[in-house]
Amino acid sequence: MQVLTKRYPRNCLLTVMDRYAAVVRNMEQVVMIPSLLRDVQLSGHRGSVQEGAPDLYSYFTMLKTICVEVEHGLLPREEWQTKVASSEASDPENEASEAEGAEEERLSGELDLEAQFHLHFASLHHILTHLTRKAQEVTRKYQEMTGQVL
Repeated sequence: MQVLTKRYPRNCLLTVMDRYAAVVRNMEQVVMIPSLLRDVQLSGHRGSVQEGAPDLYSYFTMLKTICVEVEHGLLPREEWQTKVASSEASDPENEASEAEGAEEERLSGELDLEAQFHLHFASLHHILTHLTRKAQEVTRKYQEMTGQVL
């Protein structure tokens, strides 16, 4: 596993981002044959498999994609809007999500900037921590499948 080279406070967003990037790089190094992860489900609570949950290959590709954005920044706005528009076109609940988005935008306009910052900061911290655990789980499951468990 890669070691963090920078030192920030434990709950600092930069620490969480660095930890996530290091765990994903480790996952990429361990998972030599990603196609083995297809159709393998990540077991949930108490070993149960959730129906409709993405397979490990989907997690693997998602975690790598997010890591690229964490390390190199966001896509240019035009590319991001195109990507979002193409994924929403296949979403049957698009109209309901647009109504929710308008409501969220109205509510966020009522909050002050500091409150918005704390809300998004806490959310990003939580999401990155959750994604880090998922990358560790994908790595562990791959090692179990290939007999590499130490």
